Amino acid sequence: MAKKRKEGGGPGAGGTPATVALTTAGIGFSTHAYEHDPASASYGEEAAEALGVGAERVFKTLVAEVDGALTVAVVPVAGSLDLKALAAAVGGKRAAMADPAAAERTTGYVRGGISPLGQRKRLPTVVDASALEHPTVFVSAGRRGLEVELPGADLVALTGAVVAPVGRD
Repeated sequence: MAKKRKEGGGPGAGGTPATVALTTAGIGFSTHAYEHDPASASYGEEAAEALGVGAERVFKTLVAEVDGALTVAVVPVAGSLDLKALAAAVGGKRAAMADPAAAERTTGYVRGGISPLGQRKRLPTVVDASALEHPTVFVSAGRRGLEVELPGADLVALTGAVVAPVGRD
């Protein structure tokens, strides 16, 4: 069962680095908690189902290497990442998924809970263009079982992201 609450963002309010970053930036958002099932095959699809939200509005945060540099891609959970499009979006030639341990170490988050917001080291970020087609989107709030809902334009602004069609069905 999903629970929705407005987030104050501070550590005393159960904040994560992502919610703290949103609060500090003065961006309005809501958090949505659900019971994470460790046996779930897909964190993003699990979130969409648990929250009763269309998978096109729930975005997964993936860390890839573009020409040797870690880069974040934010794409709908309903599809997959187009690595060639990601490389092109940041002016690179080759992209491959990053080593999960490197992604965790660099972002400060665990796999399945990596948020594009409040990362330990800010990485170049590309948000799929479809994020701007919805009034709000959902991304990880920084831990498994917790999503943050915010306007796609605010996600792009706070991450300093490039917007490009990097997701595919």
